[in-house]
Amino acid sequence: MAKKPVTAIILGAGHRAMAYADYSLAHPEDLKIVGVADPDQYRRKMVQEKFGFGDDCCFYNAEELAKVPKFADAVINGTMDEQHVETSIPVLEKGYDMLLEKPFAVNDEEMGRLIDVVKRNNNKVMICHVLRYTPFYSEIKNRILGGDIGDVINIQTVENVSYHHLSTSFVRGKWGNSKKCHTSMLLAKCCHDLDIMMWLMSPKKPVGVSSVGSRFQFIPENAPENAGTRCLVDCPHVDTCRYSAKKLYLDHPNRWEFYVWRNLESIENPTDEDRRRVLVESDYGRCIYKCDNDVVDHQSVLVNFEGGATGTHNMTGGSAESLRTIRVIGTKGEIYGEFENKFINLKRINSDPGKDFDEEIIDLSHISGEGHGGGDERLTKDFVKFIRGEEYSVSCTSIFDSVAGHKIIFLADESRENGGKLIRVGNLD
Repeated sequence: MAKKPVTAIILGAGHRAMAYADYSLAHPEDLKIVGVADPDQYRRKMVQEKFGFGDDCCFYNAEELAKVPKFADAVINGTMDEQHVETSIPVLEKGYDMLLEKPFAVNDEEMGRLIDVVKRNNNKVMICHVLRYTPFYSEIKNRILGGDIGDVINIQTVENVSYHHLSTSFVRGKWGNSKKCHTSMLLAKCCHDLDIMMWLMSPKKPVGVSSVGSRFQFIPENAPENAGTRCLVDCPHVDTCRYSAKKLYLDHPNRWEFYVWRNLESIENPTDEDRRRVLVESDYGRCIYKCDNDVVDHQSVLVNFEGGATGTHNMTGGSAESLRTIRVIGTKGEIYGEFENKFINLKRINSDPGKDFDEEIIDLSHISGEGHGGGDERLTKDFVKFIRGEEYSVSCTSIFDSVAGHKIIFLADESRENGGKLIRVGNLD
């Protein structure tokens, strides 16, 4: 007998939720989108037309959705970080299962509240730690599980955030001010990386964390002489500053279009003049040095684990290119890899005469770079199995599996605010 597809409602029809929902178009036997809840009328209509359901399955928000009888198996929650808990609770209480974008909470209190709701209602909630599903990180996890490098001694993860990504998302954009978005830079950008560290080190749990970092680059005193407040309005450096809104957005109109040009979504073929008008008025047209951003642009984290192993994560914003690297050193060998460059170097210790180590290069260049290096589709496929109660992959991340990575970030930011003080992790159950 053919299995029925898992039915799902999109809650927050943003870029990430739609990436997962699109799986249903290629795999209708697995997933069917049957509703949407989003305050933006244009986006509600877009989702309705794309997936083909009636007006009675369109809702303004989670509260409206929760008022009607349950009509789907699950909800795909792609709302903004600070909205995850408040939008999740009403539909979880209604009995829906959920695919929830990371971070699933923005502080320790929120995390505890959501966990309590999930436990009480026995919901199935999977967190979108999509990097676990990429061939790159999956290969590393399987090599560790296979004993290729012995017991892990140390994990070093590095994330270099490109200058155009940093300035767009974390200075001018929606994650630039922690008071508005309610998330730190580490939580918004490196939730994946700390989760990967916890996953690779599992079942050993973290026991202590310390962290340092600062807002180093985009401060008023670093602005060019006589710089204005808006690039296309009053700045003489509009054609020369590397962070000019003209150079970053008008000259590269497709690079961050789903952020910068959101106000033009309803226009079929926006012109350069339409885009220029957006930059004159929107946050993306502000001088990069005179924004209201208050999040760090670089941060280092040190984690101690049970048994004495350690891990470090270094995030640096403003690099020439975006690049994630990882090095895992074990008692029998080590693994080094570059995510964007799609290769892993495995070295096994060999103390035979004339030897130091045996080397294996794992080439992943044949893997598409779309969808988080191939992770989006694999994650959604696993979510279907998770909801159906079928056997899912080692990458699958229930909300309970995600607690350690979130907790480490909350404590790292507390440590950073206290001069790098070592903080004990405590209970993770």
